[in-house]
Amino acid sequence: MTVTIWHNPRCSKSRQTLELLQKKGVTPTVREYLKQPPSKSEVETLIDMIGDPVELIRDGEPEFKALKKKKADMSRADVAKAIAAHPILLQRPIVVAGRKAAIGRPPEAVLPLLK
Repeated sequence: MTVTIWHNPRCSKSRQTLELLQKKGVTPTVREYLKQPPSKSEVETLIDMIGDPVELIRDGEPEFKALKKKKADMSRADVAKAIAAHPILLQRPIVVAGRKAAIGRPPEAVLPLLK
């Protein structure tokens, strides 16, 4: 099974999740999404895997405040468009294993993907 981590090396939770995967013997593909921004369709695929679009968006960033929207009022399309335009808004880290994904907050939240 291929495992990918959507990673920001400046984020402690992202680093902890990567370390946890490695301790479990998993060598994931590391996608630094700020250097390789996702397309709108990639964000839509992540939304499908996670379930709730608003779980994928970070609302504490200045780029979010500039949208002048409430997180709860955002549609799937709004979230996909916002993250594709401003990758910093992507919640991190996200681990994708096969056809499933989980947000590593806390890092242990990704462990069920490895079974």
